[in-house]
Amino acid sequence: MRVLLVEDDVRLAAAVRRGLRTAGVMADIAASGDQALGLVHEARFDVVVLDVMLPGMDGFEVCRRLRADQVWTPVIMVTARGAVEDRVRGLDTGADDYLTKPFSLAELVARLRALTRRDPGERPVLLSVGTLRLDPAGCRVWRDHDGRVHEIRLSARERALLEAFMRRPGQVFSQLQLLDAAWDLGYEHQSNVVEVYIRYLRNKIDRPFGLHTLETVRGSGYRLRPDQPEPRGCS
Repeated sequence: MRVLLVEDDVRLAAAVRRGLRTAGVMADIAASGDQALGLVHEARFDVVVLDVMLPGMDGFEVCRRLRADQVWTPVIMVTARGAVEDRVRGLDTGADDYLTKPFSLAELVARLRALTRRDPGERPVLLSVGTLRLDPAGCRVWRDHDGRVHEIRLSARERALLEAFMRRPGQVFSQLQLLDAAWDLGYEHQSNVVEVYIRYLRNKIDRPFGLHTLETVRGSGYRLRPDQPEPRGCS
């Protein structure tokens, strides 16, 4: 087993690596988020043990970038903070497991072995923008809100439209691009059909949660952005 240990505390990292070596686990060390991203893209690791409190880019952002780059190496997030919201945030960014400092080496090794026993083919490819999740293969959509998972029921057309947005968050799509993404070539164009389905989506993915993530960009089209509170007076 080869592990990448992302930890800026030099003494702690060295101690954990020695312990892992004793357990038969090879460990490379990265002292920053940027270094970790570089190493993951250069070499193959079985698991990434990722500290949250890093200089510059924190562990949450490192994990988010790995998943955005379609890197599905299992991640165990480690932090001294034990608050529920931090654990939830870590898992929401794509982490597979979570450890709170101080932890025992035996527990870390056990969790490493458990993760490497998983069949990589069983891992679903999920799309994630903020707290919104989409499993294209499973036709499931949900949002993590107030510490709960809320399933969102969408029609096939609504899911296709949402998937287009979630594959390129922040990008502005014109009405023509959205028609191409969610309707077949034989569809008879109607000028307001995109507006209608955008309204359907907003009523399901945003408004029940007090959010305004699906935005209208006047004169250009629409875009999906990370979670934002719904502005007052929004219709």
